[in-house]
Amino acid sequence: MVSQKREKSLDVQQMIADKKKKGLGRKAEKIVPILLFITAAVSVLTTIGIVFTLIFETVEFFRRVSFWEYITGTEWLPFAGDPSYGVLPLVIGTLKVTGIAIIVAVPLGLAVAIYLSEFASDKVRRLIKPILEVLAGVPTIVYGFFALTFVTPMLQKVFPSLEIFNALSPGIIIGIMILPTIASLSEDALSSVPNAMREGAFGLGSTKFEVALKVVLPAALSGVLASIVLAMSRAIGETMIVSLAGGSTPLFNFDVEGSIQTMTAYIVQVSTGDAGYGTTIYYSIYAVGFTLFIFTLMMNLIAGWISKKFREEY
Repeated sequence: MVSQKREKSLDVQQMIADKKKKGLGRKAEKIVPILLFITAAVSVLTTIGIVFTLIFETVEFFRRVSFWEYITGTEWLPFAGDPSYGVLPLVIGTLKVTGIAIIVAVPLGLAVAIYLSEFASDKVRRLIKPILEVLAGVPTIVYGFFALTFVTPMLQKVFPSLEIFNALSPGIIIGIMILPTIASLSEDALSSVPNAMREGAFGLGSTKFEVALKVVLPAALSGVLASIVLAMSRAIGETMIVSLAGGSTPLFNFDVEGSIQTMTAYIVQVSTGDAGYGTTIYYSIYAVGFTLFIFTLMMNLIAGWISKKFREEY
């Protein structure tokens, strides 16, 4: 009898504990969505805050400098006695470096993606994937010093007229930096193509190389193009590599052997203390930053449009 009473009391205690646990579970179910909403709201509000800060400070800049002069001027001389704020030299410098990076990264990235997706064995894939991840994880300042102290002297042996600060060296290194982005995203897109398409092409007598280039690659075109555009966006926003190896000479030309200055490099230059708070030069970094924001936003919108436009459903 005593043992039965003890068992009943234990059963009652267990039931009470279970009810408490259920109560806590119900509270957690109510609290977790609130916490997730707060997390999402913080991200959205931070983005809105950044955008509004850029807009307000850029408006102050354009109260002092003509908007037309800014977008059409071919001289960027903010520290001169008679300053000039034509942003085109910075834009051209950015596009030169980005163009070189894309020329380097796209063929290599697509070659790696096709090899990993269509030709590599599991063992080789497990070896190459970590190497790509290491490339993606290297700090950009290390890339910058590598471009300045190793790549530029090597290129000067081939191009004797190449200056110590130039567009070619940082462009090549940025191409290597964004290569993992193109390779990884493109490989995912290629791997998502159904095997039935490959088998059908093989059944018609196609070789493995023909299947990769003429069947799989066109079928994964949306993902491949999106990866290239996203890589371009990252190349446009790169800072330390161009700051260390590109120089600080904003020139309105298409020469890749001479010193340049990109939009991000100018922001770094001014942010290190070259301009006092409240000066026109100080506000110019927000105008340049807003211009850079427009470029990257356009790249992301284009990537999204490409994904929707050329998406294939299987």
